[in-house]
Amino acid sequence: MRATRPPPGVPARHHFETSEVTVVAPWISPAHDGLRVAQISDVHVGPGTPAARVRRAVERINAFRPHLAFLTGDYVTRSRRPVARLREQLGGISAPTFVVLGNHDHQVGAAEIRASFESLGYTVLQNEHTTVRVGRAPVLVIGVDDGHSRHDDVPRALKGSPEAATRLVLAHTPTTARKLPEHGRLICFSGHTHGGQIFVRRVTEAAMRLLDQPFVRGLHEVRGNLLYVNRGLGFGRGGPAIRVGAPPEVALFTLARVP
Repeated sequence: MRATRPPPGVPARHHFETSEVTVVAPWISPAHDGLRVAQISDVHVGPGTPAARVRRAVERINAFRPHLAFLTGDYVTRSRRPVARLREQLGGISAPTFVVLGNHDHQVGAAEIRASFESLGYTVLQNEHTTVRVGRAPVLVIGVDDGHSRHDDVPRALKGSPEAATRLVLAHTPTTARKLPEHGRLICFSGHTHGGQIFVRRVTEAAMRLLDQPFVRGLHEVRGNLLYVNRGLGFGRGGPAIRVGAPPEVALFTLARVP
């Protein structure tokens, strides 16, 4: 993994890190060796997240020219007012874009948030799956609804899913990865934890384990599948919810069959 910083002159409140991650998954289709996936999570549109940071993140995704883009939940926090801004701030992603909802989205209004993304042409998956052809082979994209608010249903999300070598899962809550089929040849993308928000190595990790949240950030192997936990784009400088040791993140992945 390689993290890059924004260019000099960018205001600190607009700052995010770009994590460039190679995910080695020998089971993926040979047609998808080199597949590029972009992910943002936990945007929390509103006063806690500067709009310019969100727009810069969309621009960074488009510059990467991904084959697929994933948005993994918590686009709002507690107020309904930011829902009207979702289209303006998160629109314009040039790749086929797939969306799952987070716990805050369910608290605020899942149906309205889903409609906002669908009006952009994005595909929202709530315990559903779909296939998209990339190159010479299909990619199976599975969206598991939020587990923190108990809306997740993994069997329903997988029911009737076709065979595909490249199987990608979106799930807001990282612990959903423990519910996926063991050795299911799956790569799961999640968020929710904000990378610990205030991260002190070992201390934060121990506290998160006590909360039954052992996957705080980065890449993990879980029951023979792979899981990436995104630190999220929202909060930090420019808002009331500070971040320490867990800067906002845009994650850019390249899938590889061999290192």
